[in-house]
Amino acid sequence: MWNFVSPRIVFGEGALDVLDELHGKLALVVTDTNMVRIGSVDKVKAHLAKAGINVHVFDRVESDPSVQTTLRGAEIARDVQPDWIVGLGGGSPIDAAKAIWVLYERPDIEPAAIGPFGELGLRKKARLITIPTTSGTGAEATWAIVLTDTNEKRKMGLGNMENVADIAIVDPEMAAGMPPRLTADTGLDALVHGVEGYTCSWHTDLTDGLCIQATRLVFKYLVRAVSDGHDSEARERMHNAATCGGLGFGNAMASMAHAMGHCLGSAFHFPHGRAVSLFLPYTIEFSAPQAPERFAELAVYAGFPNDGGEKGARDFAQHIRDLCRQVGNPTSISEAGIGRKDFEGQLDKMVNDAFNDTQMVTAVRAPSVEEARQIFLYAYEGRPVDF
Repeated sequence: MWNFVSPRIVFGEGALDVLDELHGKLALVVTDTNMVRIGSVDKVKAHLAKAGINVHVFDRVESDPSVQTTLRGAEIARDVQPDWIVGLGGGSPIDAAKAIWVLYERPDIEPAAIGPFGELGLRKKARLITIPTTSGTGAEATWAIVLTDTNEKRKMGLGNMENVADIAIVDPEMAAGMPPRLTADTGLDALVHGVEGYTCSWHTDLTDGLCIQATRLVFKYLVRAVSDGHDSEARERMHNAATCGGLGFGNAMASMAHAMGHCLGSAFHFPHGRAVSLFLPYTIEFSAPQAPERFAELAVYAGFPNDGGEKGARDFAQHIRDLCRQVGNPTSISEAGIGRKDFEGQLDKMVNDAFNDTQMVTAVRAPSVEEARQIFLYAYEGRPVDF
């Protein structure tokens, strides 16, 4: 038995207008200072004002939100008593909003206890709206929560099906101001979601189509979106790709590239999309000798000639590297500017943390500890995996 969980998704031009129709007294907007600076918070407040809803803004969410930040946000929620919580921004504010919502409803549990088993009993105090302003994480459509334990310097994968948003608002206008580097990083994150959701061992018939479409859209539109931030068609299709990818992998799973990317990101404060997309070709090459079929098949769906088998999977890995290069992203850890000594100083911890990451369990070829270590080293040097 499987579950497919999704919010109500309002998408396309003018989707933000759905806020005008809400009923409630107060909304807590969880976001970051940049969303305030560029006026995105004001747009949301204007729509909520039409619905007669007052707004309190918590704008202290950092990149890779910490446990401490969500605890502060939950304290504020208990003080102001919102009946809506709005996560506005990229994956970090949206993940923080999910966690703050849970801790507001359930002050008796610790953040690390937000797990997939058991009932949380949410929606007694508030409901959740997610509004992405980047086109990549898919966090608006998933129940996953990623928080950083700053004491242990590791990312924690949390979440429960109950904490999926009530409404996800996917309005391309909200992503219109994304700079090229952020467009590339988040767009490649959407690609990894599509690829890993389609090829992980927990994929299903209901998730396959979403993952295929996410992959196709990224290959078709990402370069355009990075090259011209005012290309409205590319912006809209990338925004949709992100949500397709989020729904796809969120109801299947991600895999090794996410497990390893999480470790690199927490060790070196490396952008999430850049990290997972860097590892994706290496993990495909590692999987290719034993389970190449779905990688080769996905390459065909993405529009590339492919003869199937192990060579087809390896060719697909190369197409992903080519796309990374086209949008100016690194294809090795050394190219990303991390020194060898610093990398080796964190290597044992990264290997260990990768095996403690939930995304490792769906790998179609499970690595040994030594094999995982070798993949990290190959990714550092930029060597295609040949074992």
